[in-house]
Amino acid sequence: MGEMMRPVVLVPPNLPSLVKAAFNKARVNGDLTYYPTHVVILKPCSIPFQLRFSPALALKPKVPRPNQPNGTRFNPFESPSPAMLVADLPPSHRLVLNKFAVVPEHSILITTEVKAQTHILEKDDIAATFACIRAYCADGQELFAFFNSGPHSGASQPHRHLQLLPVERMRDGLEEVDWGVEWSVLADRLNGSENLLPFNVFTASIHPKMTAEERHSTYLELYKRAAKAILPHEEVRTEGEARISYNFAMTSRSMALCPRMAEGTMIKSRAGEDIGVVSLNGTVLAGTALVKNQAEWDALREAPDMLLSVLEGIGLPPIIN
Repeated sequence: MGEMMRPVVLVPPNLPSLVKAAFNKARVNGDLTYYPTHVVILKPCSIPFQLRFSPALALKPKVPRPNQPNGTRFNPFESPSPAMLVADLPPSHRLVLNKFAVVPEHSILITTEVKAQTHILEKDDIAATFACIRAYCADGQELFAFFNSGPHSGASQPHRHLQLLPVERMRDGLEEVDWGVEWSVLADRLNGSENLLPFNVFTASIHPKMTAEERHSTYLELYKRAAKAILPHEEVRTEGEARISYNFAMTSRSMALCPRMAEGTMIKSRAGEDIGVVSLNGTVLAGTALVKNQAEWDALREAPDMLLSVLEGIGLPPIIN
């Protein structure tokens, strides 16, 4: 009975405008940094992929992460600063801004309690994420949510969080490049279609009339399928520590989950010299990639097939039916 009586997620109906206002205020006040990007569209596997590069981000100095007085790692999500807090989302989450954004209005959904990023997502996590997606849909917008879990996923903070990107802001700059109008969120493209990618992705459809339990069960089923693909002889648990690295994505229509075997792949020049490791996180399920320096940006634009080799290296080979 207690499970059935848990309160619904309380999300402000004007959430998109709250995020936009908070982002603009924090940017003006210097509480966050926005890094504009250059963008091109590449077409590995005939699927439009955004490749982005921020020269300013490439020049950003690496600052050691601060520690607490007791020597433990500082957790920016445990008590977020008022400048970064967008809204409390009772009963179990908060929405904060991304301090280093390459997509405008990038927000982060964090658990109010300290919970592990490496644990399987709970029903409240999925419910809070979908509530944010629904708030954007009510405003005529789409939201792309993603989750990085495990050492090969691109995860950086151990406090549980999902990241939220307004799809329209993900399209910034595409109107000025070849094939820009062809780009759309990859997770929605893959749902119900043949997987043309060189790595395995498990997908499912969702809809607004599903219950929170049904949406969570859909996520768990995707996780179990991915875990079985990597660990076929192990029993798959659906709570606690995840046994695999993976990326998970959700939109208003789709869920997608990609088991990960590597965070990135080294790309090489035509002479066989190492250029750099291109690392990918959950935005790969949107069909986007961010490179960290000029050499990688130049190499991938000059030889777009290199992106295909990067994608081949991050996950499991696709299942051929």
